[in-house]
Amino acid sequence: MTVQIPLSEIDRARHEDLGDGAWTIAPDLAYLRLSIVNVVFFGTPGDHAEWVLIDTGLPTSRSSIVGVARSRFGLDARPSAIILTHGHFDHVGTVLELAKTWDVPVYAHPLEHPYLDGTASYPPPDPWVGGGLMALLSPLFPCGPIDLDTRLRPLPDDRLVPGMPGWQWLHTPGHAPGHISLWREADRALIAGDAFITTGQESAYEVAVQQLE
Repeated sequence: MTVQIPLSEIDRARHEDLGDGAWTIAPDLAYLRLSIVNVVFFGTPGDHAEWVLIDTGLPTSRSSIVGVARSRFGLDARPSAIILTHGHFDHVGTVLELAKTWDVPVYAHPLEHPYLDGTASYPPPDPWVGGGLMALLSPLFPCGPIDLDTRLRPLPDDRLVPGMPGWQWLHTPGHAPGHISLWREADRALIAGDAFITTGQESAYEVAVQQLE
């Protein structure tokens, strides 16, 4: 079921365009828009700063992600971890390559592990659920597994997020069995993954340009 929640301007965090495709919404929190998906960078900018990447976009997203990482954290930027909100193709597109290049662990909810360790494929989507053009196109999206091998780790049972002090992970299933969102109580920051959709799904153009409803 899709529930639409209207937002007023006061409900929206302030966005600052960083000029490299990324936007910041807090001193230690920025996101990169990649056509149909966002990836998030957690960490205070600076050379050799510790940081975490949340989701990895599409298979074509590597250069954009690395570019923003170097801009924020230095030319030798390497995260302490990659956190996946879930394992759908548009969130894990570069995870194999980046995890290998950076030699870092990848954390996900255990219910997503079968789709991330080569064991299982996601069931085919129902194009009539959700409505709109993107739903009708969903049978064309890849749903096969990837295999992260020994780099794949379960999120800790205490709900703390590795490499992200002050954050906790929340199990928010529905979009995917092991979908998670990340929450920071101190400033009420939420990294929702695909639990919330803020663009009109009826139009491929609106999705591509990330136009808020």
